[in-house]
Amino acid sequence: MSDEQTTEESWREVGEQFKTLGESLANAFRTAWESEETHQHLESMRSGLKAMVDQVDEAITEASTSPEGEKVRQEMDKAAESARAASEKALDEARPHILSAVRQINDELQRWVRHMEERGEGAAET
Repeated sequence: MSDEQTTEESWREVGEQFKTLGESLANAFRTAWESEETHQHLESMRSGLKAMVDQVDEAITEASTSPEGEKVRQEMDKAAESARAASEKALDEARPHILSAVRQINDELQRWVRHMEERGEGAAET
């Protein structure tokens, strides 16, 4: 098996783990949403996230229209190009660690979902 095939398969597996993580997160939110107690917490989190996005959007708009913003953007473009070259090698080295971390997060989320589902079933029985 060539290095290119191994790299391609590794990235495909990372993508699959992210997909599984996304499914687990969605499942976790659905499970939590069913709980009356967490419904209020999730609503607070949703409005907090919306406020954060609005504030970041406003800050980006303001910064991008100023002369300083243009200078920063040019400097960031230069830095991004330099970082891109260096990061390719680092990313190849980090890939196995990323995959392991995503798997671990996914496993923990699945355990939490099972726990919440069992907790919900126990509450329904009483």
